[in-house]
Amino acid sequence: MDQHATDLAYLVNYLQEERGMGASAVEPHDDSAWFDRTWRQFRALVNTREPLSASPEFLAVQDRFLQGLIAQAGVTDAETLPPCPADKRLALWRGDITRLAADAIVNAANSGMLGCWIPGHHCIDNAIHTYAGVQLRLECARLMREQGCEEPTGRAKATPAFNLPARMIIHTVGPIANGSPTAAHRAQLAQCYRSCLDAAAQHACRTIAFCCISTGEFGFPQQEAARIAVATVRAWLDEQQARRPTDAPNGETLPARPLRVVFDVFGEANESIYRALLGF
Repeated sequence: MDQHATDLAYLVNYLQEERGMGASAVEPHDDSAWFDRTWRQFRALVNTREPLSASPEFLAVQDRFLQGLIAQAGVTDAETLPPCPADKRLALWRGDITRLAADAIVNAANSGMLGCWIPGHHCIDNAIHTYAGVQLRLECARLMREQGCEEPTGRAKATPAFNLPARMIIHTVGPIANGSPTAAHRAQLAQCYRSCLDAAAQHACRTIAFCCISTGEFGFPQQEAARIAVATVRAWLDEQQARRPTDAPNGETLPARPLRVVFDVFGEANESIYRALLGF
Protein backbone atom coordinates (compact mmCIF):
# COMPACT_ATOMS: atom_id res chain seq x y z
CA MET A 1 0.00 0.00 0.00
CA ASP A 2 1.28 3.46 -0.93
CA GLN A 3 2.50 5.44 2.10
CA HIS A 4 0.62 8.54 0.97
CA ALA A 5 -2.66 6.64 0.91
CA THR A 6 -2.03 5.10 4.34
CA ASP A 7 -1.15 8.49 5.80
CA LEU A 8 -4.12 10.22 4.20
CA ALA A 9 -6.57 7.65 5.57
CA TYR A 10 -5.08 8.05 9.06
CA LEU A 11 -5.32 11.84 8.89
CA VAL A 12 -8.96 11.88 7.78
CA ASN A 13 -9.93 9.36 10.45
CA TYR A 14 -8.14 11.40 13.13
CA LEU A 15 -9.85 14.63 12.06
CA GLN A 16 -13.28 13.00 11.94
CA GLU A 17 -12.83 11.41 15.36
CA GLU A 18 -11.59 14.72 16.75
CA ARG A 19 -14.92 16.27 15.83
CA GLY A 20 -16.96 13.34 17.08
CA MET A 21 -18.19 12.56 13.59
CA GLY A 22 -19.87 9.20 13.28
CA ALA A 23 -18.58 8.49 9.80
CA SER A 24 -17.23 5.04 8.94
CA ALA A 25 -13.48 4.62 9.14
CA VAL A 26 -11.68 5.47 5.91
CA GLU A 27 -9.64 2.60 4.50
CA PRO A 28 -6.66 3.35 2.26
CA HIS A 29 -6.79 2.41 -1.42
CA ASP A 30 -4.27 2.60 -4.23
CA ASP A 31 -6.48 4.12 -6.93
CA SER A 32 -6.27 7.80 -7.89
CA ALA A 33 -10.02 8.41 -7.69
CA TRP A 34 -10.03 7.37 -4.03
CA PHE A 35 -7.01 9.56 -3.32
CA ASP A 36 -8.52 12.63 -4.99
CA ARG A 37 -11.82 12.18 -3.15
CA THR A 38 -10.14 11.61 0.22
CA TRP A 39 -7.74 14.51 -0.31
CA ARG A 40 -10.72 16.82 -0.83
CA GLN A 41 -12.19 15.42 2.38
CA PHE A 42 -8.94 16.04 4.26
CA ARG A 43 -8.68 19.55 2.90
CA ALA A 44 -12.25 20.39 3.91
CA LEU A 45 -11.59 19.12 7.43
CA VAL A 46 -8.40 21.12 7.93
CA ASN A 47 -9.83 24.25 6.25
CA THR A 48 -12.65 24.30 8.81
CA ARG A 49 -10.66 23.10 11.83
CA GLU A 50 -10.38 25.43 14.80
CA PRO A 51 -6.83 26.44 15.79
CA LEU A 52 -6.25 23.59 18.20
CA SER A 53 -3.22 21.55 19.20
CA ALA A 54 -2.94 18.09 17.67
CA SER A 55 -1.29 14.93 18.92
CA PRO A 56 2.41 14.38 18.20
CA GLU A 57 1.49 11.30 16.14
CA PHE A 58 -0.95 13.29 13.98
CA LEU A 59 1.62 16.02 13.39
CA ALA A 60 4.30 13.50 12.44
CA VAL A 61 2.04 11.79 9.91
CA GLN A 62 0.67 15.08 8.59
CA ASP A 63 4.16 16.53 8.15
CA ARG A 64 5.41 13.44 6.33
CA PHE A 65 2.34 13.41 4.10
CA LEU A 66 2.40 17.10 3.15
CA GLN A 67 6.15 17.23 2.61
CA GLY A 68 5.88 14.12 0.46
CA LEU A 69 3.14 15.66 -1.69
CA ILE A 70 5.18 18.84 -2.18
CA ALA A 71 8.34 16.92 -3.06
CA GLN A 72 6.40 14.74 -5.49
CA ALA A 73 4.99 17.82 -7.23
CA GLY A 74 8.48 19.32 -7.49
CA VAL A 75 10.14 22.23 -5.69
CA THR A 76 11.68 25.24 -7.43
CA ASP A 77 14.56 27.13 -5.79
CA ALA A 78 14.05 30.90 -5.98
CA GLU A 79 17.80 31.44 -6.20
CA THR A 80 17.95 29.59 -9.53
CA LEU A 81 15.28 31.60 -11.33
CA PRO A 82 16.55 33.73 -14.24
CA PRO A 83 16.71 37.41 -13.31
CA CYS A 84 14.82 40.17 -15.05
CA PRO A 85 17.01 41.44 -17.95
CA ALA A 86 16.58 45.08 -16.92
CA ASP A 87 16.92 44.55 -13.16
CA LYS A 88 18.87 41.59 -11.78
CA ARG A 89 17.26 42.02 -8.37
CA LEU A 90 13.88 40.88 -9.74
CA ALA A 91 12.60 37.59 -11.13
CA LEU A 92 9.31 36.27 -12.47
CA TRP A 93 7.94 32.78 -11.88
CA ARG A 94 4.64 31.24 -12.88
CA GLY A 95 3.70 28.44 -10.55
CA ASP A 96 2.27 27.34 -7.22
CA ILE A 97 3.84 29.41 -4.45
CA THR A 98 3.57 26.46 -2.06
CA ARG A 99 6.21 24.73 -4.25
CA LEU A 100 8.72 27.58 -4.14
CA ALA A 101 11.82 27.36 -1.94
CA ALA A 102 12.53 30.94 -0.85
CA ASP A 103 13.47 32.53 2.43
CA ALA A 104 9.99 34.06 2.52
CA ILE A 105 6.78 33.74 0.56
CA VAL A 106 3.96 36.24 0.88
CA ASN A 107 0.43 35.18 1.77
CA ALA A 108 -2.54 37.36 0.84
CA ALA A 109 -4.41 37.00 4.13
CA ASN A 110 -7.71 38.29 5.43
CA SER A 111 -8.08 40.49 8.50
CA GLY A 112 -8.73 37.49 10.74
CA MET A 113 -5.30 36.09 9.76
CA LEU A 114 -6.39 32.49 10.37
CA GLY A 115 -6.57 31.37 6.76
CA CYS A 116 -9.53 30.69 4.50
CA TRP A 117 -12.32 28.74 6.16
CA ILE A 118 -14.10 27.78 2.90
CA PRO A 119 -13.51 24.06 2.24
CA GLY A 120 -11.31 23.55 -0.81
CA HIS A 121 -11.40 27.20 -1.84
CA HIS A 122 -8.86 28.06 -4.55
CA CYS A 123 -7.46 31.23 -2.95
CA ILE A 124 -3.77 31.41 -2.05
CA ASP A 125 -4.58 31.77 1.66
CA ASN A 126 -6.35 28.41 1.58
CA ALA A 127 -3.53 26.70 -0.32
CA ILE A 128 -0.79 28.02 1.97
CA HIS A 129 -2.61 27.00 5.15
CA THR A 130 -3.49 23.57 3.72
CA TYR A 131 0.06 22.66 2.71
CA ALA A 132 1.78 24.33 5.66
CA GLY A 133 -0.28 22.20 8.04
CA VAL A 134 -2.52 22.80 11.02
CA GLN A 135 0.39 24.34 12.95
CA LEU A 136 0.08 27.51 10.86
CA ARG A 137 -3.46 28.36 11.94
CA LEU A 138 -2.49 27.70 15.54
CA GLU A 139 0.49 30.05 15.28
CA CYS A 140 -1.59 32.75 13.58
CA ALA A 141 -4.21 32.45 16.32
CA ARG A 142 -1.50 32.97 18.92
CA LEU A 143 -0.32 36.13 17.17
CA MET A 144 -3.86 37.46 16.91
CA ARG A 145 -4.58 36.80 20.59
CA GLU A 146 -1.48 38.77 21.48
CA GLN A 147 -2.53 41.60 19.18
CA GLY A 148 -6.10 41.69 20.49
CA CYS A 149 -7.69 42.98 17.28
CA GLU A 150 -8.01 42.21 13.58
CA GLU A 151 -5.02 42.78 11.32
CA PRO A 152 -5.09 46.22 9.68
CA THR A 153 -4.69 46.52 5.93
CA GLY A 154 -1.13 47.14 4.77
CA ARG A 155 0.79 45.59 7.65
CA ALA A 156 2.73 42.31 7.67
CA LYS A 157 3.31 39.44 10.08
CA ALA A 158 5.90 36.68 9.76
CA THR A 159 5.41 33.06 10.79
CA PRO A 160 7.33 29.84 10.21
CA ALA A 161 6.40 28.05 6.99
CA PHE A 162 6.16 24.66 8.70
CA ASN A 163 5.82 22.06 5.90
CA LEU A 164 6.33 24.41 2.97
CA PRO A 165 9.77 24.56 1.30
CA ALA A 166 10.02 28.25 2.19
CA ARG A 167 11.67 29.29 5.45
CA MET A 168 8.90 31.64 6.49
CA ILE A 169 5.55 33.09 5.45
CA ILE A 170 4.89 36.81 5.53
CA HIS A 171 1.16 37.49 5.80
CA THR A 172 -0.35 40.76 4.65
CA VAL A 173 -3.93 42.00 4.30
CA GLY A 174 -4.50 43.82 1.03
CA PRO A 175 -7.18 46.40 0.25
CA ILE A 176 -10.62 45.24 -0.87
CA ALA A 177 -11.06 47.16 -4.13
CA ASN A 178 -14.01 45.29 -5.67
CA GLY A 179 -12.88 46.29 -9.15
CA SER A 180 -12.72 50.04 -8.50
CA PRO A 181 -9.61 50.99 -6.51
CA THR A 182 -9.45 54.41 -4.91
CA ALA A 183 -6.35 56.45 -4.11
CA ALA A 184 -6.54 55.03 -0.59
CA HIS A 185 -6.62 51.47 -1.95
CA ARG A 186 -3.56 52.17 -4.12
CA ALA A 187 -1.65 53.55 -1.15
CA GLN A 188 -2.63 50.55 0.98
CA LEU A 189 -1.50 48.10 -1.69
CA ALA A 190 1.88 49.80 -1.96
CA GLN A 191 2.17 49.68 1.84
CA CYS A 192 1.54 45.91 1.77
CA TYR A 193 4.62 45.46 -0.42
CA ARG A 194 6.75 47.79 1.71
CA SER A 195 5.68 46.09 4.95
CA CYS A 196 6.50 42.65 3.57
CA LEU A 197 9.90 43.83 2.34
CA ASP A 198 10.62 45.41 5.72
CA ALA A 199 9.71 42.13 7.44
CA ALA A 200 11.95 40.18 5.06
CA ALA A 201 14.86 42.52 5.79
CA GLN A 202 14.29 42.22 9.55
CA HIS A 203 14.52 38.44 9.25
CA ALA A 204 17.68 38.56 7.11
CA CYS A 205 15.96 37.07 4.07
CA ARG A 206 17.88 36.80 0.81
CA THR A 207 14.84 35.90 -1.31
CA ILE A 208 11.16 36.77 -1.07
CA ALA A 209 8.35 35.68 -3.39
CA PHE A 210 5.26 37.85 -3.74
CA CYS A 211 1.87 36.59 -4.79
CA CYS A 212 -0.41 39.06 -6.61
CA ILE A 213 -1.82 40.74 -3.51
CA SER A 214 -5.51 41.74 -3.61
CA THR A 215 -6.08 40.71 -7.25
CA GLY A 216 -8.20 37.65 -6.41
CA GLU A 217 -11.24 37.81 -4.14
CA PHE A 218 -10.39 41.41 -3.16
CA GLY A 219 -10.89 42.62 -6.73
CA PHE A 220 -7.89 44.87 -7.40
CA PRO A 221 -7.43 45.08 -11.22
CA GLN A 222 -4.43 42.99 -12.23
CA GLN A 223 -2.72 45.50 -14.51
CA GLU A 224 -2.83 48.33 -12.01
CA ALA A 225 -1.86 46.09 -9.10
CA ALA A 226 1.18 44.84 -11.02
CA ARG A 227 2.34 48.38 -11.82
CA ILE A 228 2.08 49.31 -8.14
CA ALA A 229 3.89 46.12 -7.10
CA VAL A 230 6.85 46.55 -9.45
CA ALA A 231 7.25 50.30 -8.82
CA THR A 232 7.03 49.89 -5.03
CA VAL A 233 9.51 47.01 -4.91
CA ARG A 234 12.02 48.81 -7.10
CA ALA A 235 11.79 51.97 -5.03
CA TRP A 236 12.26 50.02 -1.79
CA LEU A 237 15.28 48.15 -3.17
CA ASP A 238 16.83 51.37 -4.42
CA GLU A 239 16.40 52.98 -1.01
CA GLN A 240 17.90 50.01 0.79
CA GLN A 241 20.93 49.87 -1.49
CA ALA A 242 21.52 53.58 -1.08
CA ARG A 243 21.60 53.50 2.71
CA ARG A 244 23.17 50.10 3.54
CA PRO A 245 26.73 50.03 2.19
CA THR A 246 29.14 47.22 2.96
CA ASP A 247 32.89 47.67 3.25
CA ALA A 248 34.81 45.45 0.85
CA PRO A 249 38.09 43.81 1.95
CA ASN A 250 40.14 46.24 -0.18
CA GLY A 251 38.63 49.25 1.50
CA GLU A 252 36.17 50.08 -1.24
CA THR A 253 32.53 50.61 -0.39
CA LEU A 254 30.13 48.34 -2.26
CA PRO A 255 26.36 48.10 -2.01
CA ALA A 256 25.01 45.30 0.17
CA ARG A 257 23.64 42.30 -1.68
CA PRO A 258 20.07 43.31 -2.47
CA LEU A 259 17.13 41.21 -1.49
CA ARG A 260 16.07 39.09 -4.47
CA VAL A 261 12.38 39.57 -5.20
CA VAL A 262 10.32 37.04 -7.14
CA PHE A 263 6.94 37.99 -8.55
CA ASP A 264 4.97 34.75 -8.49
CA VAL A 265 2.03 34.57 -10.88
CA PHE A 266 -0.38 31.71 -11.38
CA GLY A 267 -2.28 32.55 -14.57
CA GLU A 268 -1.31 33.35 -18.14
CA ALA A 269 -2.85 36.83 -18.08
CA ASN A 270 -0.87 37.93 -15.03
CA GLU A 271 2.30 36.42 -16.46
CA SER A 272 1.91 38.53 -19.60
CA ILE A 273 1.36 41.68 -17.55
CA TYR A 274 4.51 41.12 -15.47
CA ARG A 275 6.61 40.13 -18.47
CA ALA A 276 5.81 43.43 -20.10
CA LEU A 277 6.51 45.42 -16.94
CA LEU A 278 9.79 43.62 -16.22
CA GLY A 279 11.09 43.63 -19.79
CA PHE A 280 11.20 39.88 -20.38
